[in-house]
Amino acid sequence: MANQGNLSINSENIFPVIKKWLYSDHDIFFRELISNGTDAITKLKKLDMMGEYSIPEENELKIVVSVNDKDKTLRFVDNGLGMTAEEVEEYICQIAFSGAEAFIEQYKDKTNDDQIIGHFGLGFYSAFMVADRVEINSLSYKEGAKPVHWDCDGGTTYEMEEGTKDTVGTEIVLYLNEDSLEFCNEYRAKEVIEKYCSFMPIPIFLKNETAEPQYETIPEEEVTEKDTVVENIVEPEETEEKENEDGTKETVVKKPEQHKAKILKRPVALNDIHPLWTKHPNDCTEEEYKEFYTKVFHDFKEPLFWIHLNMDYPFNLKGILYFPKFNNEYDTIEGTIKLYNNQVFVADNIKEVIPEFLMLLKGVIDCPDLPLNVSRSALQNDGFVKKISDYITKRVADKLSGMCKTEKESYEKYWDDINPFIKFGCLKDEKFCEKMKDYILFKNIDGKYLTLPECLEENKEKHENTIFYVTDEIQQSQYIRMFREEGTDAVVLKHNIDQPFISHLEQKNEGVKFLRIDADLTETFKEEVSEDDKKALEEDAKTLTELFRKALNNEKLELKLEKLKDEQVSAMVTLSEESRRMQDMMKMYGMAGMDPSMFGTNLTLVLNANHKLVQYVLAHKDQQDDENVTMICQQLYDLAVISHEQLNPEAMTKFIQRSNQIMELLTGQM
Repeated sequence: MANQGNLSINSENIFPVIKKWLYSDHDIFFRELISNGTDAITKLKKLDMMGEYSIPEENELKIVVSVNDKDKTLRFVDNGLGMTAEEVEEYICQIAFSGAEAFIEQYKDKTNDDQIIGHFGLGFYSAFMVADRVEINSLSYKEGAKPVHWDCDGGTTYEMEEGTKDTVGTEIVLYLNEDSLEFCNEYRAKEVIEKYCSFMPIPIFLKNETAEPQYETIPEEEVTEKDTVVENIVEPEETEEKENEDGTKETVVKKPEQHKAKILKRPVALNDIHPLWTKHPNDCTEEEYKEFYTKVFHDFKEPLFWIHLNMDYPFNLKGILYFPKFNNEYDTIEGTIKLYNNQVFVADNIKEVIPEFLMLLKGVIDCPDLPLNVSRSALQNDGFVKKISDYITKRVADKLSGMCKTEKESYEKYWDDINPFIKFGCLKDEKFCEKMKDYILFKNIDGKYLTLPECLEENKEKHENTIFYVTDEIQQSQYIRMFREEGTDAVVLKHNIDQPFISHLEQKNEGVKFLRIDADLTETFKEEVSEDDKKALEEDAKTLTELFRKALNNEKLELKLEKLKDEQVSAMVTLSEESRRMQDMMKMYGMAGMDPSMFGTNLTLVLNANHKLVQYVLAHKDQQDDENVTMICQQLYDLAVISHEQLNPEAMTKFIQRSNQIMELLTGQM
């Protein structure tokens, strides 16, 4: 017969796990202890609202963190509802018993729980990650409650007795271990508090117990009961002698007597308890959005525009997403989406909530309904999270499409900056792509913005279903000039994301083809030739192929001879669109050093039979060993390559030397 029993957890084994492994970042104990204090004050405020307790008028509800580098201590003090000895036994001594959940259960019919942070009852134990010993001093708000003192050295035993605290609230004292003394440094503590607690809903103050007192001087009438006056100061009246128009002189008061007070410097809260995302969009000004962006992301370049998220049903979500001015190179784009839970910082860029393509943006999202794991640092798998992600994606698509419909001029102005983000989103998210397909723009070589159908219409008569594109307006200027002269349009696609994006568009739009303007020479740029001329060109092409292969020492050189309409063009190189995309793929996968000819990705040299230099080479075809013929072949090839891509260092050196030789020949210096 099988034995039955109850599983039990040995605190001696589980406590070290909680201390060492529950949280990935040791500085997170600041967040947990301040969150506990925030909950205590929030609960007290709710009790006050319900008439079950009356907060004294002089009480400023706040959390004070005190550092002491001499005693090696940290103190977290709140004036929330405090704890009785029984509650300390229940909430502190029983691991994972959440006071927040007990409070919510007790008052679920009288108040809502939207601002209660704690859920698991484990946050307090994060203190033992950095402390050898922890003390709690607490006094409950309950009438007749006695203060309690709790002391634990990180083992499985503790001491608890009646304490001496005489004000309602809780003080937690951490005696830091030697590895964690950085946290009793004022500036380090400030850094961590600002990292995790910048927007918590209760004011947080930092106090350095060992620092010299600081003072400020204010007008006497501005002194309040809370100020500690050190000295009363009287600044005497200042006068000056003034000469009147009639020559007489009189003494006038330049500055009246002033009464001031020297006071202990007023503490300033480290956090903003009403962050911008908690307000309604109609109540926020453009200047406030920009100031908030600079403050949170330390980016002094103004954002292009932003989206204010504000949703109450079917889940509670608020936030602001900013579109920053992107850099030119795709791999340098890096955004930050800060995730909050009830104004408590959780983490940056949590991929379950933020779709991958939105990681290029900067922003904050606050969702109290997030199903966080025990350490509040990541999400538990939940279909609910997918709904949140889908909602954010939809709002971004709605904002962009709406802007294109109603603010077309602004949308075009932003397009050069935001198009990498939109294209990346279309590649990564099918729903986003479907919503944005009619709002994707292409800038043509004349700076005009066109949709995909408009691009196809531009070249419909000569090149149906074909869109030509430019990746470098300077490098490909010769091709652009030829396209303009023939009245053929092309669009500018010079971002790294464009190559995979146009492949994506080709898959989505059957029959549509993107070709770089130097992929091939279409009939548009060639003269019409008779059959006899075609045969003559073929024969001359064979001759020139032999000459150029020998001059360039390249037996694999592909060469074409064409009669181009533009007689100014001597030579060009082309690379088929398929070959170019193969090259791009090779670079992407770190295969750039391999021989392109293995994949059929060699350049084709196109010579213009109407150009005098090409005619010169043909006229001297029988003088293959002539240095001038060889030099012209090499120069023509390099000039053609330069209009297509950069020469490698060795080829560039030879090109410069050869150019000097040609100039010397022309000036008779050789």
